[in-house]
Amino acid sequence: MSKLDSSSGGACAEAQPLAANLAVAEPIPLTPSRRATVTLGVMLGLFLGALEATVVGTAMPTVIASLGGLHIYSWVFSAYILTSTVTVPLWGRLSDLYGRRRFILLGIAIFLIGSALSGAATSMSQLVFFRAIQGLGAGALLPLGMTIIGEIYSLEKRARMQGLFSGVWGLASIIGPLIGGFITDHLSWRWVFYINIPFGIAAAVLIGLALVEPRDHRKKVTIDYAGAITLTALATLLLLALGQQSLDSLVKLGLFGICVVLLVLFIALERRAQEPIVPLALFRHRIFSVSSANGFFVGMAMFGSLSFIPLFVQGVIGTTATEAGTALTPFMLCWVSFSIIGSRMILKVGYRPIALLGVGLLVAGFLGLATLNAEASRLIVMGYLALAGAGMGFSMITLLIAVQTSVPRDRLGIATSGIVFFRSIGGAVGVAVMGAVLSAQMQVQVNNLPELGSSLSAEKLADLLRHPDALINPVTRAQLPAPVLDALQQILATALHWVFIVGLIVAVLALIVTLFLPAGTAQEHMYSGRTRT
Repeated sequence: MSKLDSSSGGACAEAQPLAANLAVAEPIPLTPSRRATVTLGVMLGLFLGALEATVVGTAMPTVIASLGGLHIYSWVFSAYILTSTVTVPLWGRLSDLYGRRRFILLGIAIFLIGSALSGAATSMSQLVFFRAIQGLGAGALLPLGMTIIGEIYSLEKRARMQGLFSGVWGLASIIGPLIGGFITDHLSWRWVFYINIPFGIAAAVLIGLALVEPRDHRKKVTIDYAGAITLTALATLLLLALGQQSLDSLVKLGLFGICVVLLVLFIALERRAQEPIVPLALFRHRIFSVSSANGFFVGMAMFGSLSFIPLFVQGVIGTTATEAGTALTPFMLCWVSFSIIGSRMILKVGYRPIALLGVGLLVAGFLGLATLNAEASRLIVMGYLALAGAGMGFSMITLLIAVQTSVPRDRLGIATSGIVFFRSIGGAVGVAVMGAVLSAQMQVQVNNLPELGSSLSAEKLADLLRHPDALINPVTRAQLPAPVLDALQQILATALHWVFIVGLIVAVLALIVTLFLPAGTAQEHMYSGRTRT
């Protein structure tokens, strides 16, 4: 039995019988048909959210040809990621205060409006703005979808369902580029966005008609507007500072300084707020705090490294873009498979062993990635990624269910959203840190330029080192003399080696943090207090 205010978080010696715990932590009473309908609606919403994160990439060359705006095309992705990340905790907390149904329906509506506008965009600037609107709604789909599943199923069924939903998310991520390419080739790039509308409407109808929530949300609450604005500004500036490589160093330093000030201000506001956006008491709850720290480090290690795997496979090994894309397939398949397996093991062995096994496999995967060199094969890379994917599957689903089970219902939304938020922020930090390591290591290799021969000018070689992504361009590779290409591949392999070393170090930190997860069975950690806000 765990209590929200418990700093120890360990299994209580005076744990009540399982039946008593289940009586208090019962799911929302729904008929089987309503529960199945809500599940289908939530699954559609999750599928759309995951699909939209990957489906647009393959359509972008055609979009650029149609709308122009190459200089700001990266913002088509950045705007979506930015707004979908910063709004996650807001959606979660508002759903705690007012109920899940209205806010997931609102999120779907905003997502569909953004999709329709994106499909109708007539310039790249418009598309960037409309993608930001789409991201505002997408920020509700994953956390509120997972929260609703946590509310309508008992612990036993919830574990299996959350594993299934992780599978749906992974499947959408895998087939997204394929669907995007097919739609762009056979219809129009605009249908990459329009295709969301019928499925989104179906999801909203299913959830709206079938989800009936208990009337336990207070009609009058005081919204923490100051906290919400401060948190949004903090997350926005942090993501901008991390994600925009073109910013001057002094500008970045200034943004980070402002972020520190906003963080201090946010903590002060939350301590005094009657209904804080992020209740600070959650961080005294060991399962939540460990899971949040784990999510940050795992997100930093894995999602940061995944950004550089295609560069290694194409730039160092010398494969095609398609082969580089398939190198990630074992990672996603193992994530999906072991999410389902791990969720079924929770009731038998508890959270801690599965989470430690998962992060241990992640560390093993990074140990392998850190040994890669210019002689590595694509199959070896895929094997190490499969290990890491299995680790992600075991750890992430386990910690999500652990958090959902151990907090009261009226904090389920912000707790679930918090896990998603910290993972996303960790990913952004990982990409920025590893990108800086790559750039620094490539700069170090400048001293080797005279040894590369005189077939290319020093300026051309230096430019290739500053922009190693040019090595994945078949035309550029074909123009390089063999000795120069071999030397550049060695340099890139060495630089990426240090990127993966950083990932390994962060994965070890995730393992150390996970050691603090309390022992005991899943039933012992079920929240057994009365609902409170």
